Amino acid sequence: MFSELTYEALKDRKDLVWIDVRSEGEFEESMIPGSFNVPLFNSEERAEIGTIYKQESPGRARWVGLEIASQKLPALVKAIIELTAGKTPVIYCWRGGMRSKTVATILDLMGISAIQLTGGYRGYRQYVTGILASMTVDDLPPLIVIHGMTGVGKTTLLRLLAGEGEPVLDLEGLARHRGSVFGGIGLNPANQRQFDSLLYDELQSLRGKPYLLMEAESKRVGRATLPDFLMDAKKTAINVELTAPISVRILRTLDQYKLADDEAFHESVERAIAFIQKRFSPDLRQRVYEWMDAKAYEPLIGALLEEYYDPRYEYARRDYERPFLMVDATNLYEASAHLRNELLRIGQVS
Repeated sequence: MFSELTYEALKDRKDLVWIDVRSEGEFEESMIPGSFNVPLFNSEERAEIGTIYKQESPGRARWVGLEIASQKLPALVKAIIELTAGKTPVIYCWRGGMRSKTVATILDLMGISAIQLTGGYRGYRQYVTGILASMTVDDLPPLIVIHGMTGVGKTTLLRLLAGEGEPVLDLEGLARHRGSVFGGIGLNPANQRQFDSLLYDELQSLRGKPYLLMEAESKRVGRATLPDFLMDAKKTAINVELTAPISVRILRTLDQYKLADDEAFHESVERAIAFIQKRFSPDLRQRVYEWMDAKAYEPLIGALLEEYYDPRYEYARRDYERPFLMVDATNLYEASAHLRNELLRIGQVS
């Protein structure tokens, strides 16, 4: 008989493969990181069964579910065997109910050892949110926070440092968003469930590091809200401020956001500007829309940086009382090397 175990009991095991048997729509909305989706019912079938359950009866819904599932079981078992490659499959659905129990039972009948996740995805989600809610500043390595005006290259520098093996918590990468109102252009921002799962996994992998690098983010990044302990940790962090000329910042910003499809890019910029234009001065608003009509993105970006984003950055910077280590980021590779030397010193001290 297959076993039933909680996520907490399984989280450190390396001999498992996570199999999500929910519909593809549920899986896309949120999943346990590293899972494979082998749906017992697709989105349309799940909707049909749910309608029958509500409008007719639970018994009739179970019968229809059996008829649909019975045709899929051979292919489903084969797919799980191929995905697990000798490891133990952990089967989960939304609540650890009929879908995961059905699949685990069939695997057991076929002589395949399997585990059903107690509480399903919902149980996993409760565990992760509970851990994040209980964490404090003391649970983190010493934090080094990278500051700088928009377009200075903070995210690029962090990813260069990560490529050199430095411990980086890339919150924008986890959120799939660049942080500003323009930050979702060309991306599919993570929802809160997706972000929390990825954040939990990343923090677990970074435990025991001598320090941790992170960008100075606001409370909200795209669709995700940061936990309080990260916001509190920024107050006692070592602060690093990147600087670069406005001409460099303009080109970096355009390079970061520009899409291959010019019309799609133009429409995305228009939507973003419409969201913030009420905060512009009348003069800035007029110039912005003239540049938009002409698709003159460089002067448009320059004006937004100097007249909209930079004053907001300067205001937010006042919240930090500790001194800043200044790093010239005109050349990001040189900035990376300079900062790594500083990190070596910080790491030895800590």
